[in-house]
Amino acid sequence: MQHTPATNAANRLDRLPISKFHKTTLYAVAFAYFFEFADINTFAITAPVIREQWGADVNHVAYVTSLSFVGMFIGAVVAGGLADRLGRRRTLIATTFWYTAWSFACVFAWDIWSLGVFRVLTSAGLSAMTVVAVVYISELYPRAKRGKFQAYAIVIGICGTPVTNLIASAVVPMSDWSWRLVYLWGSIGVLFVFFVRKLEESPQWLESRGRHEEADVVLTRIEAGAAAQHGPLPAVQKPQPQPQNPVRRSGPGLLKDRKFLFPTILLSILWITQTIGFFGYSSWAPTLLAAEGVSVEDSIFYVALTTVGAPLGSFLAAMVTDRFERKWCLVVFGLIIAASGLLYGLTFTPVLIVVFGFLVNLFERGYTALAYAYSPELFDTRGRSLGTSIAYGLGRLSNAAGPLMIAGIYNGVGYEAVFIFIAGTWVLGALVLALFAPATRRRRLAAEAREKQDPVPAAS
Repeated sequence: MQHTPATNAANRLDRLPISKFHKTTLYAVAFAYFFEFADINTFAITAPVIREQWGADVNHVAYVTSLSFVGMFIGAVVAGGLADRLGRRRTLIATTFWYTAWSFACVFAWDIWSLGVFRVLTSAGLSAMTVVAVVYISELYPRAKRGKFQAYAIVIGICGTPVTNLIASAVVPMSDWSWRLVYLWGSIGVLFVFFVRKLEESPQWLESRGRHEEADVVLTRIEAGAAAQHGPLPAVQKPQPQPQNPVRRSGPGLLKDRKFLFPTILLSILWITQTIGFFGYSSWAPTLLAAEGVSVEDSIFYVALTTVGAPLGSFLAAMVTDRFERKWCLVVFGLIIAASGLLYGLTFTPVLIVVFGFLVNLFERGYTALAYAYSPELFDTRGRSLGTSIAYGLGRLSNAAGPLMIAGIYNGVGYEAVFIFIAGTWVLGALVLALFAPATRRRRLAAEAREKQDPVPAAS
């Protein structure tokens, strides 16, 4: 069999020191994350006011929230396919512009249904951008450090949630129309355009498409920048020969491959339980508190205070993600979230609402950062974008039923039962991970050991 020289993208990237390129990419993705997290809960924040102004009830809120998660599923799956076909960089740019454009459209909504349509389209973009960003970081950072930088991006990005909630707590009560400013704030993510020229395409994606020369050009540029900062680079592990005409089977055909199907099912369960568990809490907390007699202003303010824990949770994940086995970190974080969320639902004392809500946000954002790093590791480059997008998308699709279930539980059983249900989803996810999820830390350490033992001279 004839072979072309392998680009050896993964090995060349793995031995690079963190350079200006990595930091610029981090800031760009973190900026997109900031306004993604700023925008994702805007409907939950404004729903109590919208209910009053437009005469909507809890069921209307449930329908809009459910349809938004259908949009998230569609956006994630479409983005996964586009990222495989068009590239990680181009799809990241397109999806970021998409969600900011539709967030801006929400400013001009005239009733609950027009806002619902705009939120579905916004949500599709939010989910699409997240999937592509997760894969993008996974393929550009050294194996030993990608988990930490995945979490660092979220540490910065997640600040969008408390900042948005605090802004909303100030502007929503100002007038009958000022809730619209919350959606205007979410659309500022369009300023991502200033980062576009500094982003590189994933060399691993280029290599997987047989575009070795283009991959080599990108890698050489990245390496030159790193060498200028840090001096001569470490040697590269020997490349594996690549066939001249690589097999490019992708799309639904990958579902026939057990090595692709098993992690897709496993990660789908992870994201389904995470989505119902977290969005069941975050999307409904302001509305349910208000429905239980807490004033709209107080409910928004309490939730704003609890979300201060979110960036701290991502920072906590950055500290543990590459030092310990990610699988077991996810299990422990999930169980803590279940306990904290349950206690949140059993109290109406303001201080305890804030304390337990803070813990939910702290460990949930840590859980999400860990899951973002863990998910792409279970696939090779060929299936990484599609597998991650299907699992993430199914998680979001599951919450199309989640809000309706929560509304039914609330109306039929009561407030506390909602939080018992939410805690149960976290426990289920933790058990599945504990029993069936593969460990990945040993694989990362083995790759690092091979890098040290079997190098070849670095490209000049």
